[in-house]
Amino acid sequence: MELLQAARPTGSEPQLVIAALIGIAVIVTLITWLKVHPFLALLLGGLTTGLVAGEAGPAVIDSFAKGFGDTSASVGILIGLGGMYGRLLADSGGAGRIVDTLVSRAGPRSLPWIMGLIGALIGLPMFFEIGLVLLVPIILLVAKRAEVRLMSVAIPTLAGLSAMHGFVPPHPGPLVAIAGLKANLGDTLILGIIVAIPTVVIAGPVLSYLVARLVPVDAPDSQYDDRLEGGGPRPPFALALISVLLPVALLLVGAIANIVAPDSDAAWKTVAAFVGTPTVALTIALVAGFLLLALPARMDRSRISTTLTESLPPIAGILLIVGAGGGFKQVLIDTGIGSVIARVAQGQGITALLVAWAVAALIRVATGSATVATVTAAGILQPLTEGMSAPMISLMVLAIGAGSVFLSHVNDAGFWLVSQFFKLSIPQTLKSWSLMECVVSVAGLASVLVAALVVGA
Repeated sequence: MELLQAARPTGSEPQLVIAALIGIAVIVTLITWLKVHPFLALLLGGLTTGLVAGEAGPAVIDSFAKGFGDTSASVGILIGLGGMYGRLLADSGGAGRIVDTLVSRAGPRSLPWIMGLIGALIGLPMFFEIGLVLLVPIILLVAKRAEVRLMSVAIPTLAGLSAMHGFVPPHPGPLVAIAGLKANLGDTLILGIIVAIPTVVIAGPVLSYLVARLVPVDAPDSQYDDRLEGGGPRPPFALALISVLLPVALLLVGAIANIVAPDSDAAWKTVAAFVGTPTVALTIALVAGFLLLALPARMDRSRISTTLTESLPPIAGILLIVGAGGGFKQVLIDTGIGSVIARVAQGQGITALLVAWAVAALIRVATGSATVATVTAAGILQPLTEGMSAPMISLMVLAIGAGSVFLSHVNDAGFWLVSQFFKLSIPQTLKSWSLMECVVSVAGLASVLVAALVVGA
């Protein structure tokens, strides 16, 4: 493992542990108290950690820069492609077509289940914030059309979105954890989908019956009431659905090829491995989106160009946070702190998965950022993967993902987005959105532990 092959420790074991604790405290304090952007907080936290650990100043800078560059190179292209594709899906009307088609076939009892499916489908190719903004008008409109309590459709939809965000690549969190822990993407994708299904069911349709009673509110009037009624052509349902599922299908092709013929040099295996590479899969999906989404929607070249251009600024902050998380991880590696953490938090199997979930959950609660929780926890916990099988490493990625969504509260932007869009008070938001996120996290962890028992059997 790269982390265990780092240069000799830069200080004594107590000094290294103290350095790690101080670095994490700096990150948490800057984000929560001083409201500093997570990128700067991770940068300052990494520099503080290295200096306290006894590493020379120039060496700390070099470590951080190397980690930043390596991480950005491994996931930055994917985040950019994912942002472009998600925006194209929204602007072409493909997302609206999927929602209208599924909701039109739902009865009162099946509606929460359909909305959970919608949240998961829309959540597959989109970043969380983009998906949330897109789904809010859908939730409000469906609640009014069906004349049901707001939470009976909001909770299932948001649970589907949240589970995809935490467990399934190509979302930034799982991708960063995969890169940090050197997990197999195909294994993680398959296991992530398996873990996400019971999680969405429990935290979505099942929980919605309780939350609708705890927060018995109707959908408020909003400027979104006619959002899905707008004119203009939209892609057919079949094409929109194919477009959404295409990148996941391509990733699965590569994963299945590796499972079926791990040592084969056959031409079909080479092609499958190529199209199943994340960068290639997302590139194919984006290019296919021009034909499956933009062409039926009669988007001209100018409109497509505007869509792609406007998709990138909102993800700049995500790219910087992800890169800075990689820089912080590299400082832990080069100072020898990672090796110390491995000895302090020794454990394999279920013990390691519980540790991973707890570390990510603590950072999430403290900082309010699922991405910061994921990148920091992956950097801290990478040594625990020594000697683990590939499926168990993938399950550790998912355990970190489960912990990263735990207890969204007042320091999380998602908390305020839900509160303001749905016109909920703080207590109502805590009893709905925050409760749902806790259930997603705990149900996800339970699913990961059950999967670990099967994998380790």
